[in-house]
Amino acid sequence: MTTRVREVMSAHITSVEPMTSLTRAARLMREQNVGDVLVAYDCDLFGLLTDRDIVLRGVAEGHDPEATTVGTLCTRPPLVTLDPDDTTDHAVELMREHAVRRLPVVEHGGCPVGVVSLGDLAAEEDPHSALADISRATPTH
Repeated sequence: MTTRVREVMSAHITSVEPMTSLTRAARLMREQNVGDVLVAYDCDLFGLLTDRDIVLRGVAEGHDPEATTVGTLCTRPPLVTLDPDDTTDHAVELMREHAVRRLPVVEHGGCPVGVVSLGDLAAEEDPHSALADISRATPTH
């Protein structure tokens, strides 16, 4: 049976505007217990910022997290995205091809409606795997 992205994606998305500081984005990630934020103006997806981006592109490069905006460090268009009606097999193919762990899910001309992660797919495709177990675990922070 074919599984659609809409069945496994996280529909609760956290988004920020491009001028948001890295510090504010990191706090939102902690509060929402997510590893990424979509960078957007309303329904216009500008980019994707991950916790890894903050560490490797921001802090490790010496950027001041209070003064640096998410728009300067996020992954920017052309972004690899999914449609809610795409299959999870297609999501896996795109993640493998582009070496990414998360993909924004968009509809109606690019309006973000969710994010699908490697953990979401593992929980669906191989629910007894270590990655699925880790993805379902309660955070320890």
